[in-house]
Amino acid sequence: MTLLTLSISAALCAQNGVDPFVAQAVEKVSRTELAAMHTLLAVEPHVAGSVGDAREIERIAKAFVDYGLIVEIDRLELLLPRPKESVLEIVDAEFPASADGTIAPRRGVLPLAITEPNLAIDPQTAHPDLNVGWNAWSGSGDVEAAVVYVNYGTREDFAQLASLGVDTKGKIALARYGGNFRGYKAKFAHDAGFAALVIFTDPADTGSGQGGVWPESGGWANDTCIQRGSLLTLPYPGDPGTPGRKSVAGIVRAPTEELLPKIPVQPIGYAAAREILSRMKGAIAPASWIGGLPCAYRLTSDASESDVGVRLRLKIVQERVVQSTANVIARLEGATIPEEFVVVGCHHDAWCFGAADPLAGTICMMESARDFALLAKEGKRADRTIVFAAWGAEEYGIVGSTEWVEGLERELSARCVAYINLDMAAMGLKPSFAASPWLRDEVLRAASAVPAPDGDGTAFDLLPRVSPESATRAIGELGGGSDYVAFWCRALVPSVAIYSGGSAGNSYHSNYDTVAWYQATVGADYRAAELVTRLTNAFVARMSNKSVAGFAAASTIETLSARLTAAVRRANDAKLPSRAIEALAIRVDAIGALASQCDEALRVLDAEGKTLDAQTRAALAACRIAFKAPHGLNGRPWFSNLYAATDRFTGYGTSVLPEISEAIEDADVARLAIATARFDEAVLRLESAFTALHSSLARARAQRKV
Repeated sequence: MTLLTLSISAALCAQNGVDPFVAQAVEKVSRTELAAMHTLLAVEPHVAGSVGDAREIERIAKAFVDYGLIVEIDRLELLLPRPKESVLEIVDAEFPASADGTIAPRRGVLPLAITEPNLAIDPQTAHPDLNVGWNAWSGSGDVEAAVVYVNYGTREDFAQLASLGVDTKGKIALARYGGNFRGYKAKFAHDAGFAALVIFTDPADTGSGQGGVWPESGGWANDTCIQRGSLLTLPYPGDPGTPGRKSVAGIVRAPTEELLPKIPVQPIGYAAAREILSRMKGAIAPASWIGGLPCAYRLTSDASESDVGVRLRLKIVQERVVQSTANVIARLEGATIPEEFVVVGCHHDAWCFGAADPLAGTICMMESARDFALLAKEGKRADRTIVFAAWGAEEYGIVGSTEWVEGLERELSARCVAYINLDMAAMGLKPSFAASPWLRDEVLRAASAVPAPDGDGTAFDLLPRVSPESATRAIGELGGGSDYVAFWCRALVPSVAIYSGGSAGNSYHSNYDTVAWYQATVGADYRAAELVTRLTNAFVARMSNKSVAGFAAASTIETLSARLTAAVRRANDAKLPSRAIEALAIRVDAIGALASQCDEALRVLDAEGKTLDAQTRAALAACRIAFKAPHGLNGRPWFSNLYAATDRFTGYGTSVLPEISEAIEDADVARLAIATARFDEAVLRLESAFTALHSSLARARAQRKV
């Protein structure tokens, strides 16, 4: 996560005080309700499109109705894969003689585990609807070949293999999880000529190298834990066949087979990985590639004709069919500005039970809905409408939220003042935020209104610092990996992801991601979920019940200036022309005074409790969408935000100033000039929007005086 220095201090947060509505929303949170909802939603596996998924949708919808909210089941017809057959085995494996000599050494086939065993301590792990470990969107095929270890399977790793002269054509790549999105491991392996890919969890990263393993001595992944997950690396999220259009019944899909993964891919645990690595006989891997298994990490099998080393057979059969799921959308109408709204969301689908991912966030979203519904029943209704959304099929490629945004893009850009994402949010007692520049001041003020879990200070005091000696809190950037992507990177809705981590364990995407694991590892007291829900409620209460709704012009200008200054340094380091970017930074700095004037005028209106008129709200919306690229980003037209996009090579990360940054990375002088000019146009749009906003606010002040 990228960290950014912010010019806001604890004193600035404290001086605002805690609004009574914010305090009431924070106090409503119930750990008992959070625990009960967790047990309800994690009762069975509910992978998108399954019978369990349909029942999960019904459970969530019923809860929303019981709260008294207006509920819509937003039905989706999506192209989704499902596994049909998976086989992974070592071919011609060496089996040693028995200790007493009664069984001679022999060669044969050694099947490798592709699912986790049941656990006596946790009956949920024996559920009949649990599936094998699999990677959605894998290619189908039957491959037998030698193995090449590729470390994390990043671009740099494959480049290093090439520089070492390692033969990759037709081989099976063995990669460990981490470093990038798993889909890019598959894409880069295919591009390097590999015929298949096996991905394993390494104990050094999330297993025994981190501490005690589940369930014997801690919460870290044991040697049979398998990380499932999607492999999609399309230049857009959502249903592969409907970019830019909502995927509903009867829609005509574009052909996408050429864009989907082609090679077979299988995830495994580190016990199975050790069986492979311990039989490899080639050169030792570079020191930085060595993981935590008690065996040598070798690059290849022995190249000699007398000993072919280890060979694997991998057979994968998946089918891709249209399946049904849904988003569950609940609304609490606003009292005075119902046409504007805030959205709180988390996905509901999971690879298995999903107690951590996603339900450690979903339950916080549900509790927030219950809390605000209770406040409304008590006569304390927010000014703006609050929307609570449980998204479908996120795990397959951020699908449900993307389809919803694509169907409502213009309305969202004009009238949605913020999106709050809570994916897998409550995983410990160390809170953090990632947010759009417009919202960074506001999330810190919200944190200052929430008591710290231990009662000493506030959640603000627990946020990560820019540096150990600094009092300034750090906020991450948003761009890839969860349901905020379509909101922020396409519709330009200011967004925030709330997260609290720190627990010692990992059950990510495995059959062991159950309530038993969560309560033993994160806590049966649900203090983490209470903290996240309180942070959510404080932020939502401020955003939905104030005229300004978190707009921070000066902070946004400061952020843009810092990002452009960093781009100048990168261009200079790459020996590329940087004068135009420097001019951009100067132009941005020049409108800082105007931005501060807008902030002050809005602050005064807000302090007086004045409701902004339609013209002023339209001017605010124009500021928020100033960085919208008219025809999308260069090479990635689905993405529309010139400030942020999903990183094109890691999937999870953020590319800030994406067109400029990517031109610098590629050392493309012509593209850099075009990108800088396009960003200059966006800065001009922003300046014009600030000017219109300032004029509208001046008019409102004059009318007030009259």
